[in-house]
Amino acid sequence: MSTGLFAGSFDPFTIGHDSIVRRALPLFDKLVIGVGLNDKKKYTTTTDERVKAIQDVYANEPKVEVVAFSDCTMDLAKRVGAGFIVKGVRNVRDFEFERDQAEINRLVGNIETILLYSEPELACVSSSAVRELRAFGKDVDKFLPKSK
Repeated sequence: MSTGLFAGSFDPFTIGHDSIVRRALPLFDKLVIGVGLNDKKKYTTTTDERVKAIQDVYANEPKVEVVAFSDCTMDLAKRVGAGFIVKGVRNVRDFEFERDQAEINRLVGNIETILLYSEPELACVSSSAVRELRAFGKDVDKFLPKSK
């Protein structure tokens, strides 16, 4: 069984993330979405709230499993039996960061990374932009996937 891992902080999980998940699903028998907790980051929602929100989006998708983690992504990949880490790339900055991270994951964790480029109309969507809009009281519903 082939398993992929799509990991991030997902604060919040956006339509851009959803696009990556939906496009990665045909590549794997199972896709684990790892919701990370990094003590150095300040989150607007708890890990449990983020996990629940993502589980709601994929409630009818048996190939998706959502888990929380607070250690290294490559360690989570080993625990869940993932052969690949899936990452979304919106622009050149994302690409350069993810390329370097992918090389470290390969050298240290012996795990490959698959980069999926964002759909052009979603390239501007980021969790930070959604958080900022939300902080100013703007409606962000169009940037968040609907629960099924």
